[in-house]
Amino acid sequence: MQGHNAGSCRGRLTVVGTGPGAVEHMTPAAHTALEQADIIVGYGTYLNLVRHSFPDKELHSTGMTREVERCQEALRMAEKGKCVALVSGGDPGIYAMAGLVLELAEARNSTVPVEIIPGIPALSACAARLGAPLMHDFDAISLSDLLTPWEKITTRLEAAAAADFVIVLYNPKSRRRVTHISVARDILLKYRQGRTPVGIVTGAMREHETVVVTTLENMLQEEIGMQSCVIVGNTATRVWNQFMITPRGYGQKH
Repeated sequence: MQGHNAGSCRGRLTVVGTGPGAVEHMTPAAHTALEQADIIVGYGTYLNLVRHSFPDKELHSTGMTREVERCQEALRMAEKGKCVALVSGGDPGIYAMAGLVLELAEARNSTVPVEIIPGIPALSACAARLGAPLMHDFDAISLSDLLTPWEKITTRLEAAAAADFVIVLYNPKSRRRVTHISVARDILLKYRQGRTPVGIVTGAMREHETVVVTTLENMLQEEIGMQSCVIVGNTATRVWNQFMITPRGYGQKH
């Protein structure tokens, strides 16, 4: 956002990544964008995380599965001349709202300026809690099949496992999807030993945060839900002092 005062922005949509949750992990650019907005739109959980920092703002909340409606409403308000901030947890360009906003803007041939403000993504927040599991090549895969066929997801899991990527599993389990994580674990066991380190972080950097370091063979014994991020190490990942470490190769140089 460039140098205008709050309320002076007319007809603009800013997609704001609020990071893992707590305000102290929000970037200054994201905070400024919310300060300058006339209206803040978002899923209720993410609005609640910023509500107390912006008590005077007009807030528009929608449910979890109403992403299209949420983005369309944000675009409509921006087209009417409002400065709108659409909040997204983590980074808006990673399994979030940035792509949907641009697709909808393209479909309606909108002339509203759109800006994307990055945020700390869940995989970075969870990796920080676990130590350094993402120091080498990694792959992020969502286990949600609401928008992607399950067959395609399993194909990607096979490819990532065979290539020895560290694998970050988003949306690992929900009340409806209780077996996907088990299938994913079984696929990974075809390529990795049971003692491969696995980190499970739930509610990263929020009050209810939990961090568990376990193994591929034992991971299903732990509590895993929609707010969890599961990081499966590659064949070189090890654990020291409850930290996951994936060597980058510096050991060969010192």
